[in-house]
Amino acid sequence: MPVNKPLKILIIDDDEDDFFITSELIKKIDNGHSFTIDSCSFYKAALDKICKGEYDVYFVDYRLRGQTGLELIHEAINNGCEEPLILLTGLGNREIDVLAMQAGAVDYLVKSELTTEKLERCIRYALERFTYLKALRANEQKFRNFFENSRDGVFMADEQLMFKDVNHAASLLCGYTKEEMLHLSIYDLLADKENQHLIEKELAAAGELSDKELDLYTKNRERINCIVSVTREKDGKGHLYMQGIIHDITSLKKAEKITLQTEKLKSTQRFVRILAHEVRNPLNNIYLSSDQLTSLIQAEEPAFLLDIITRNSKRIGNLITELLNSARPAEIILDKICLRSVIEESINSASDRIMLKNIRLERNYTMDSLWIMGDFEKLKLGFVNIIINAIEAMKDNEGKLTIGIKNDNANYVVTIDDNGSGISEENITKLFEPYFTSKSNGMGLGLAATMNIFQSHSALIEVQSKINHGTSFIINLKKMSA
Repeated sequence: MPVNKPLKILIIDDDEDDFFITSELIKKIDNGHSFTIDSCSFYKAALDKICKGEYDVYFVDYRLRGQTGLELIHEAINNGCEEPLILLTGLGNREIDVLAMQAGAVDYLVKSELTTEKLERCIRYALERFTYLKALRANEQKFRNFFENSRDGVFMADEQLMFKDVNHAASLLCGYTKEEMLHLSIYDLLADKENQHLIEKELAAAGELSDKELDLYTKNRERINCIVSVTREKDGKGHLYMQGIIHDITSLKKAEKITLQTEKLKSTQRFVRILAHEVRNPLNNIYLSSDQLTSLIQAEEPAFLLDIITRNSKRIGNLITELLNSARPAEIILDKICLRSVIEESINSASDRIMLKNIRLERNYTMDSLWIMGDFEKLKLGFVNIIINAIEAMKDNEGKLTIGIKNDNANYVVTIDDNGSGISEENITKLFEPYFTSKSNGMGLGLAATMNIFQSHSALIEVQSKINHGTSFIINLKKMSA
C-alpha cells in the first residue's frame, strides 16, 4: 500500500452502533496510512457504490433489512466487482463462513471478536490479495489477447490432443465452429492418418512436437499444408495439458510450387533449345548427303539403305519439332470464356473412352456461368490430356471419375479425381517433364504440353496421389475481373 495514501473503506451495516465500533477500531490501526471510512445501510445504494468502484475495501454485514450480505456480495461479484469484500456477522457460523467464500468474499469476521489487530491483518491480506489478483487478471488478459488475436491457430488440448480451447484463427482455418472443434482432436484433422503414430512417438520421446509439417483436412475436406508445434505444460494446480500452434503455409507451398514449376519449365526449354540446335545441324548434313547419294546410287540395295536413313532422319526431325513445341510457351489468345463450357467440351472429347471402359462420371459444380479470361481450345486440350490420363489409370468397369469446380476467393478451383492406380511420390515430381511416361506406348509429351498451357494462363496445377487409391489434379484458374 502506498505511504500516506488514504484508504477508502465502506462499511455496509444498518446498525449505527456496530458501524461506530468497527470504524473506531479501524482508525486505531497504526501502519502509516490514513483511512476514509463511510457507511451505507441500504442494499441498493450499497450495490450502486460497489459497482462504481468508489472504495478500496468493503465490509458487509450479514443482515441488511430483509436481505443478506451474502446476496449483496454475490450480486456485486456478478456485476464485475474486483475490490475485496469482507463479510461481518454477529455470530460465528461455519456454514456462513463457507457460503461467504463461495459467494466471493475474501474474508469472514465475527463482530464480537473484532480487534484492531484482526482488522489490520484482514485489510492488509485483502489488499495484497486484490493486488495479486489484479496483476494475475492483467496477465491473463494479455495472454487472452495474444490467444484470440493471433493470426495463427492457437489451441489448448488434453494429453490425447483433444481440443479444450481454440482461438478464432484456428476455427477459421479448419472451417469448424469453436463448439465443433471442442469435440475433435488434432488427429481427427490429419489428412494422412499414419502421421498419428509419428506424433505420439515424438511427444512421448521429447515432450513436444517442434515445427512438424502436416497436411490437415478442413471441414469441407480441403487439404491444407500446416506447420504444427505442440508443447506439454502444467497449469497452476500441476495438471498437465498441451498447447500448440497451427501455422498455415498453404499459400507459401503454392508459391513454392509455382516457382519450382516455372524454373523447371525454363530449364527444360533451355535444354530442349540447345539439344535441338545441336542435333539439327548434323541432321541437316545427313539430309543433304542422303539426297546427293540417292541421285548417284542406282543399285537396289544401297537405295533401300538410303531410304532407311532418310525415313529415320525425318522421324528424328519430327521428334525434335514435337519436343520444341512442348517446351515453347504456348501461344494463347485470351478471350472471355465460360469455364463450365470448357470442362463440358473436354468431357465430350473423352466420352468414347469413358463409355468403352464403363467409367462412372460424377460432376460436382454449379450450372452457373463461370467466366475466366482464357484460350478455349488450348484449355480444352489441357483438360482432355488430364482426363485421358485419369481414364487410362482406372480399371474397366470399376473406374470413377469426379470432376468439380468450386469458388476460392479470386480463383476457380477445378479438381479431376480418379480411383485408379495412383502415382508414386517420386514420379509426381517428374510428371510434367517432356518424355517422362509410365505407359509402354506413350511419348510423355501430353502432360508436358498441359503444364505449358496452364502456365501460359498463369494457372497453378497440383497433383495429389496415393498408390492403389487414385490421383487428384487440382487446377487454380483466375476469375475474370469484374
